[in-house]
Amino acid sequence: MILFSCKEPVKMKEGVKVFGEDFTVENVMAFDQVLGGLDSLETVDAVMKVSVEKVCKVKGCWMTAVNPQGGDQEFFVKFKDYGFFVPIDFTDEGAQTVYIKGEAFKSTTSVDELKHYAEDEGKSQEEIDKITEPQVQYKFMATGVKMI
Repeated sequence: MILFSCKEPVKMKEGVKVFGEDFTVENVMAFDQVLGGLDSLETVDAVMKVSVEKVCKVKGCWMTAVNPQGGDQEFFVKFKDYGFFVPIDFTDEGAQTVYIKGEAFKSTTSVDELKHYAEDEGKSQEEIDKITEPQVQYKFMATGVKMI
């Protein structure tokens, strides 16, 4: 039997919190550059600087990331192999800026999955019931998150 709670999800290095794989913050791609790459490519491997606006309030197993310079596009970020999570209270004080490493892509999210995420976010039943159509979303499968 494997106990997932035995994983060490946070590594501290000189005041930097690392969730998942540690990585070097170099060759950072701009948010809009990654979005633009998805116009012609199925996936884009990237290190990006993002602002985290929402986090799964159940266990920190996903987050939404937006451009720190503004805009209305977002990436729905999940964590590779469910191997790590971020703190559920991470955005309680407002958006937080982090670096993420992984793979960006677009995919369609089903109504059931969208409703599940809305529940995780703590939305009301009325808001959840308004979800009736699948949605094409920008997504990011992160191998690491670095809070500097």
